[in-house]
Amino acid sequence: MELNPLRAVRRMIRGASLLRLKPGSDYTVADRFEERVDDGLERVFLRQEDRALSWVEVEAAANRVANWAQGEGIGRGDVVALLMENRPEYIISWIGLAKLGAISALINTNLSGRALDHALRTAGARHLIVGSELLESLASASDEATTGLAVWVDPDPDASVIALPAGAKDLQAALSGASHQRPDPEVREGLVAGDPLFYIYTSGTTGNPKAAVFSHLRFFLAGDGFAWAVDFNEDDVEYLALPLYHTAGGVVAVGRALDGGGVLAIRRRFSASRFWEDVRRYDATCFQYIGEFCRYLLAQPPGPGDKDHRIRVIGGNGLRPDIWEEFQQRFAIPKIIEFYGATEGNTMIVNLGGKVGAVGYIPRILDRVNNSKIIRYDVEGDEHIRDAKGFCIECQPDEPGEMIGKIPASKDALAGRFEGYTSREASEKKILRDVFEKGDAWFRTGDLLQRDKAGYYYFVDRIGDTFRWKGENVSTQEVAELVSGFPGLDMINVYGVQVPETDGRAGMMAYVSPDGTPFDGAAFYAYTADHLPAYAAPVFVRQLTEAEVTGTFKLRKVELQKEGFDLDRVGDPLFLRDDEARAYVPLTPELLEAVRDGRRRL
Repeated sequence: MELNPLRAVRRMIRGASLLRLKPGSDYTVADRFEERVDDGLERVFLRQEDRALSWVEVEAAANRVANWAQGEGIGRGDVVALLMENRPEYIISWIGLAKLGAISALINTNLSGRALDHALRTAGARHLIVGSELLESLASASDEATTGLAVWVDPDPDASVIALPAGAKDLQAALSGASHQRPDPEVREGLVAGDPLFYIYTSGTTGNPKAAVFSHLRFFLAGDGFAWAVDFNEDDVEYLALPLYHTAGGVVAVGRALDGGGVLAIRRRFSASRFWEDVRRYDATCFQYIGEFCRYLLAQPPGPGDKDHRIRVIGGNGLRPDIWEEFQQRFAIPKIIEFYGATEGNTMIVNLGGKVGAVGYIPRILDRVNNSKIIRYDVEGDEHIRDAKGFCIECQPDEPGEMIGKIPASKDALAGRFEGYTSREASEKKILRDVFEKGDAWFRTGDLLQRDKAGYYYFVDRIGDTFRWKGENVSTQEVAELVSGFPGLDMINVYGVQVPETDGRAGMMAYVSPDGTPFDGAAFYAYTADHLPAYAAPVFVRQLTEAEVTGTFKLRKVELQKEGFDLDRVGDPLFLRDDEARAYVPLTPELLEAVRDGRRRL
C-alpha cells in the first residue's frame, strides 16, 4: 500500500516531534489529550458495542473524574488503583486522574485472592475505582489488603441492579455532582514527562506480578512510535481486544489513537469466534495483536468472512514463524509489524519490513547508536559467560544469548531509560553491572535472542524456559512450534522437569485436546521422530482438560513444572516416550517407580 503525500508529511512531522521529547519536559499525556479536544474533534473517539463517545464527550466525563478526585484530596503523585474490564469508563478514569498528575495503578482483572492482595499492597493507593463487574473478584481480597482503601464502584452500564459492598460508594453518583469543566492545568504544575503516569503489572507467569513504573514519556514513546509505524491517522479505526491494564492494549493502542486522532473500538474480552465480526462491525483498519490470540484465530473453522474486512496493517508481538505466513495469507493481512519489547524494558526493536519470524531489525551500520546487545549466556550454569577480564562477551551472528539494554548514566537521557518497579529490590534484580566496562549498567530482558548477519533479530526463548537435556540446550518455544503441526494439539505448553538421578531436565509437553480426542501415542512418536532431534522430543506428555493462561494469554507453566509427572498430584492422562515400542505409552504407577529408581532409562 503506497503512502499518500499528506500522510507521508504527517508521518515525518510525527517522527520529528517524537525526537523532541525529554524527561524534564512539562508536556504530559493530559496535555496531549486536551490538545486533541481543542482541535475541535467532534468525531467519535471511543466505541463499544452500541456506544459511541466523541472526543468532546470523553473530555467532559474525564473532567468530572478530575474534579471529583480533586475534591477527595487526590493530587499530583497520589496513586489510585483501577480495577475494571475493558470499557470507555476505564480510559475516562485514568485520563481524568492524569489531569491532576495522579498515578493510576492498572490492576490485572484476572487477579483474585492472594495475587490481588499483593497487587493492591504494592500499589500503595488510598483509593480504588472498581467496576461493578469485578466486585466478586474484589471480595476475594483479604481485609488486610483493603483496609484503609476508599472503594468507589463504577456501575457496569450493562448491569441492571448493583449491590454495593459495605463501605463502598457509587462513583457515578459522586461524578454526577462534579463539574464537567476542565480543571486549571496549574493543578498539575511541576509535573514532567518523566513522572509516573501508570503502574503496570507484569503478567506473573512465574510468580507474583511486579508493578512497573510507566511514565508519561514512555507512553508517548510507545503510543506515538507505533502510531508512526502503522501511520495511524484520523481516518483509521483501531480494534482493541487486548486488556487495557497491559501495555499492548492500554498504552500502544490507546496511545496510537491519542496521537493520530482516530477511533478506538474496544471489546471487553477477546473472542476468537467474534473477532472478525467485530472488525467488520467497526470497519476497523488496524488492530493490535499478541501471538497467542493469532493462534486462537487460526484454530477457528475457516469461513467466508476471513478476508472480508478493511484491515490494512496490524502490529504486535509474539507472532511466531510457524504460523506467520498461514495467518497472513488466510486472513489477507497486507502488512504485519512485529516488535520486541517489555513493559519495564529500556530497549525495543521493530520489524517494519515484514520479514517472517523476525522480531526486529537494526542495520549493522547503526550499531554505534544501538543501546541493545546480545551477550553470551550459559543455560546450564544459569550465568553470563565472562572473559578473562571479567567482562561479558557479545554474541556472534546467529549465536543465541541474552538481550540487554544499556542504562544511561544521565537521568535526563531519553534512550535506554529504565524506570524500574515500585520495589527497589525488584528493580535491582533486573540490572546487570560491569558488563563491558567497570561501572556500566544494563537492563536484563531475561530473553534469549539471536541476530543474523543482515541485522534481523529472532526470539529464541525465555531464560529459564530453555533447559539442558542429554548435553544439549532445548528451547521450549522451538519445540512447541515444531510439534504444533501435529493434529489435535491446542494450547501447547513445553517445559523441563527434574528426574531423580538424572542430569538436566527432561522435556515435558502439556496440551489441550480441543475436541477431547484421545492421544495417539504411536502417531505422535513418529511425528516427533521426523521433526525433532531425539534429545528435544518430549519425554513426558500430559493431556489437559483446559489450560491456565494469564490475562494476556500467556500460558502458565510454574504449577505444571511443580506437578511434573507425579501421578499422586496429576489427575490428567500422562504418557512416557518409549523408544522400544516407538510410542508414547500411558504412565502407570509401576512405570513411574521404574523411572524414579533409575531402572527405566530415559
